[in-house]
Amino acid sequence: MLQPSDSQKSQSSSNQSFPPAKAVSVPVDQATIGRSLVVKGEITGSESLYIDGKVEGSIALSDSRVTIGRNGSVAANISAREVVILGKVHGNIQVTDRLEIRSEGSLTGDVITQRISVEDGAILKGSVQVRAAEQKHGQAKQGDVKPAATEQAKAAAAAAGA
Repeated sequence: MLQPSDSQKSQSSSNQSFPPAKAVSVPVDQATIGRSLVVKGEITGSESLYIDGKVEGSIALSDSRVTIGRNGSVAANISAREVVILGKVHGNIQVTDRLEIRSEGSLTGDVITQRISVEDGAILKGSVQVRAAEQKHGQAKQGDVKPAATEQAKAAAAAAGA
């Protein structure tokens, strides 16, 4: 009887007894602007974007995330669902969900967002406008109108009584 050699045993046993290794990779729906790239113009799309190079112009990714890497330098207005800044940004940012400025990041420009996080050491120069979610925003308007009307009624009653 023939016995399989040791190398044949290890090949057959390794293929059958171990599941295939899972590779860790970057999500497929994220584009990257590398460190040596310079982009001038308008960037639009529907996938997330990682910027480690230089961008000048405008970025409009309304349903996606924009990440400015440590080497990234952006001179553009950004409109996105979420923005994370580790590099430098000069421009206004409008975010529908969240803006995060990490400790090594800097932003010079005005911000409109629902949520904001600024780590110690980060630089932020400009105005910040935090808005409630649309549902909450509508409820807040209704709540604000009633007390204002009540205050007006009190003022009118006081004036009539005087």
